Amino acid sequence: MSSPVCLVENVNGSLSICKHAIEFLSRINEPVVVVSVVGLYRTGKSYLMNRLAGQQSGFALGNTIESKTKGIWMWCVPHPNKEGHTLVLLDTEGLGDVAKGDSKNDGWIFCLAVLLSSTLVYNSRGTIDNTAVEKLHYVTELAEQIKIRSTAAADDEEEEEDCKFVQFFPSFTWIVRDFTLELEIGGKSVTEDEYLEFALQLKKGVSKKVSDYNLPRQCIRNYFPSPRKCFVFPSPASPQNMTRLESLQEQDLVPDFLKVTGRFCDHIFHNSVVKTVKGGHRVTGKLLGHLVEIYVDTIKSGKVPCLDNAVVALANLENQTAVQEALKAYQIGMEKVKNKFPVGVDDISSEHQKFSSLATTEFMKRSFKDEKGEYLKKLMVNLFHCNEMASERKCRDLLKNLFSVMNKRLQDGEYSQSGGYELYCRDRDAIVEQYRREPNKGVSAEAVLNEFLKERGPETNSILYMDTKLTENDRKIEEQKQKNALMKQKLKEEEEKHIESERMMQAEKERQKDQMRQMQEKFNKEKEQQLQEMDRAIESKLMEREKMIKKDMKEKADLLNEEITNLKKEKESSGGFMKDYVLPVLGAVAEILPTFLNYRVLMKGLKKVK
Repeated sequence: MSSPVCLVENVNGSLSICKHAIEFLSRINEPVVVVSVVGLYRTGKSYLMNRLAGQQSGFALGNTIESKTKGIWMWCVPHPNKEGHTLVLLDTEGLGDVAKGDSKNDGWIFCLAVLLSSTLVYNSRGTIDNTAVEKLHYVTELAEQIKIRSTAAADDEEEEEDCKFVQFFPSFTWIVRDFTLELEIGGKSVTEDEYLEFALQLKKGVSKKVSDYNLPRQCIRNYFPSPRKCFVFPSPASPQNMTRLESLQEQDLVPDFLKVTGRFCDHIFHNSVVKTVKGGHRVTGKLLGHLVEIYVDTIKSGKVPCLDNAVVALANLENQTAVQEALKAYQIGMEKVKNKFPVGVDDISSEHQKFSSLATTEFMKRSFKDEKGEYLKKLMVNLFHCNEMASERKCRDLLKNLFSVMNKRLQDGEYSQSGGYELYCRDRDAIVEQYRREPNKGVSAEAVLNEFLKERGPETNSILYMDTKLTENDRKIEEQKQKNALMKQKLKEEEEKHIESERMMQAEKERQKDQMRQMQEKFNKEKEQQLQEMDRAIESKLMEREKMIKKDMKEKADLLNEEITNLKKEKESSGGFMKDYVLPVLGAVAEILPTFLNYRVLMKGLKKVK
């Protein structure tokens, strides 16, 4: 992407998605690291985003009191440190822009930045004093603007939800521009991070004044995981040069400003992680585009974005694609042996098994949260269906070709003469024998033949009754022979189905061993991602608790201790993962083959009724 594009428009107080930006994201199939910058308007957010993109210009800077960025703008660039990853930079509309008149969307812009990013950068000017913290009041509204669980599931845990935000929210970095003070507290030098934590300290007391003071600080502590980062920047240039910051060369900028800029960029490049959704699934550019659509549509509908609902919607979209990609892998593989396809039952255990295993591997790579095995079952049924349909097509074409000579004789009236029925039966039986000698007809050979002969039943009866050589008694005998032949063919079809089922079931048992191994690896990986989420949250809460203990804030420390205990219990309760999650899915998949075979019998029966 050579320059930024608008991702979310904010026009006349209404948010809308920019389709061309979503289309661009849909072409990015690699993981994305998403960095969002938020802050009051005209605080220099866009300049730092340009530097992260490795460019001097790109995001509009402007040099007046007018806010230049409207809505959310996006710039996708190759990640400078992580090969095979894309760095997505989101520059948001300045909060508190007086020119807008109506600031009702400021909260939603801030909310979207939190929901979409893996790192949230808050940009302000001057110092981190009480006024600066109070201007970040949008953070206090997040509990009302974001839900973790769906309304039905969260009724009993509504009060506990905001303490779990730390599991899913982005890392937090506070940037202070035009900082002119010394980094000292109580006469002692401190780091930038210590300066931030000092500014976020809570006061003791229960008065309204203390509660109001603590609220935004408590929210930042509760919602964004420790350690939080801070960078303080001196003014980049002289006042007269600030109006043309975008065109200034590096030698025209203050050296200390460039030094901090370099440290900030290095921190983002090395420490910002891949964007994940609840459950730890890594987000690609395509999935990020879906997330934007889901969240913006939810906000426009007047509802509150829900992390669980977003994951379910994403999983449905991604799993449908996973089935298609897996089938594509299967079909590409089978193209290599297309001269053998359709294959007989014996060959299924080799070619079909080999490429269906490959298809399962491709499905596992892309799918996630397929907890009921619904999409995996769809894939398996599709694979069986592919082979069966190919067999049916080949058998029908073969019969059509073999019977072409008989059809010509029928049109010429050769079977309408005296003795025509005997000639017709001799030709038909010879063709049936020739059909059976043909190799590689596949799994539907006898079923297609049985259906074909039944379809020609009226034709056979017509020839029988036109044959003047036969007496009435002869016709009855021949009719009975015909019925016996059809019954024999039916039994042969059933015998073939039984043999086919036995062999397919045996082949399936072998394939399921491999499938179980793949599923165990897949689900163990997903579980590991979920445990990592919990570990990060527990570690963050432990750090916060230590700070509260040092400040002698026992009540806050006790509350954090309770949250830590609950998180540890939740982590321990997930130990029965294989029993409660993987094995039921494997059981469901194990039922696919017999269910599919029964389905085939049912469909054949319905065709006969018609």
